[in-house]
Amino acid sequence: MERFVRDLKKYYRYMVYSAKAQLKNEVAGSFLNWLWWILDPLLFMLVYTFVYAMIFGRTQQYLCAFIFIGYSTWNFFQKSINSSVKLIKQYRGVISKVYVPKFALVVSTMLVQGFKLLISLGLVIITMMIYRVPYQSTVFWLLPYLLMLFLLTFGLSMLLLHFGVFMEDLANIVNVLLRLLFYLSGVFYNLETSNMNETLRSGLIHLNPTCFVITSLRNAMLYGQTPELDWLVAWMVIGVALSVIGIRVVYKYERRYVKSI
Repeated sequence: MERFVRDLKKYYRYMVYSAKAQLKNEVAGSFLNWLWWILDPLLFMLVYTFVYAMIFGRTQQYLCAFIFIGYSTWNFFQKSINSSVKLIKQYRGVISKVYVPKFALVVSTMLVQGFKLLISLGLVIITMMIYRVPYQSTVFWLLPYLLMLFLLTFGLSMLLLHFGVFMEDLANIVNVLLRLLFYLSGVFYNLETSNMNETLRSGLIHLNPTCFVITSLRNAMLYGQTPELDWLVAWMVIGVALSVIGIRVVYKYERRYVKSI
């Protein structure tokens, strides 16, 4: 881990620069430019709101903010995980010429998605103001939950980066699993009020990290509910463990990556 800390200090400017370059490249040539970072989550929120309210005929307090939180959280996780599988092949031209610690590629991608997440959370706050959601001090639990999400995403991304080098079909497998996880995470519906068995519902909420984060953020930001500290700490520990394992595995095998691609 000492090597990781040294590389983090040495390459943090590269990670920030790379993230900025990716953001600029995304909107290059677009007529609306950076406005798409606002319109994208806004339009998806409207679509999910229409599906939830009009097609399913369901009701939910603070519906737009409720869906915004779910979509923003899921979008950060899903896009970070999806990108990590092919990162080595995507940057083969760089890593074959100069040494760059491979975790820097993951962090750069997560910074891009993190920036978009912050924009979406800003829209959540605006939506809460429109709804006149009462202020609750529990809103500050947003920070530890996002830290937990970052650690889990980073750890999983590092492992997928490694296995993605050697498994050609991994991207397809990950896509299928993420699609399943999307429907199990309550992105646009409330698992807590579903009609399923209590044991199954509790298991889906607590044993699925994305569902746990989404549900907890909604409860803290919209409904003033205190967090379940035992589950928060447990997932935080798992996130740290996955991150440490991912860093060690990538450092151990990174010399083989160039030969494999």
